[in-house]
Amino acid sequence: MIKINNNIISHNSKTYIIAEIGINHNGELNKALELIDVAKNSGADAVKFQKRTPKIAIPKSQWKIKKITPWGKMSYIDYKIKTELSIDDYNVINNYCNKKDITWFASCWDIQSVKDLHDFNLPCYKIASASITDLKLLSFISSKKKPIFMSTGMSSEKQIKAAYNKIKKNPNVIMHCNSEYPSKYQDLNLKYINQLKKKFKKSIIGYSGHEISLIPTVAAVVLGVKVIERHITLDKSLWGSDHSCSLEPLGLSRLVKEIRVIEKSLGLPKKVITPGEKMMIKKLRKFK
Repeated sequence: MIKINNNIISHNSKTYIIAEIGINHNGELNKALELIDVAKNSGADAVKFQKRTPKIAIPKSQWKIKKITPWGKMSYIDYKIKTELSIDDYNVINNYCNKKDITWFASCWDIQSVKDLHDFNLPCYKIASASITDLKLLSFISSKKKPIFMSTGMSSEKQIKAAYNKIKKNPNVIMHCNSEYPSKYQDLNLKYINQLKKKFKKSIIGYSGHEISLIPTVAAVVLGVKVIERHITLDKSLWGSDHSCSLEPLGLSRLVKEIRVIEKSLGLPKKVITPGEKMMIKKLRKFK
């Protein structure tokens, strides 16, 4: 069982739904606040950001690659620096989420980012698929003794196991994931969710989806995941790498509603004749 503020996540709980803002604020605080409103209004349980110290987290081989951005042509490292939120921004976000009564946390891509957010006393941390092989980072996050969500995209079973060994003392959620943006349906491999449930029996299993459709995400709930994470955006046509596979406000609201319908529909692992059916027996069945 994992407690995140007022929510309990367990093998028998309702699905915990994370609306990932990630970097879809494009470095603009006002967009971040609008996205928090979208998540809250949809019924999501939490919002998540991505926090980087670009010159630590970004591989140096990528720094000088030129990108055409809304701010002109610039190097990849300058673009990543420009789109990072400041600590002052996160202070506003913290106050805003408290006011709106919605949980927020972040995937920290480097140790400095964990330190930067320390004073906010986040209820949990997320380890991105890109960071799963950074065992020093995992150990540092584990030392905070908070619940950990860990995505497993781009990772072998050996790498997942090595990462798990670094965080297993913390309450944790192992998130099945394909890290292509957007993910191809034939690559989602949802059947592997059952293997994760068998291999990590002490963990909660979740799903972080980057596909365009809602259907695979809902199917993951049918397969038994207890945490869902999907990127959100104000507009899929906005500039940026993550917007195309993100859910717009109506899409997120629909996803939340469909997950709650599925939860009600799953029922029990035994045959039940419902009160409504008993009434129909009287009406329709000739032979008792």
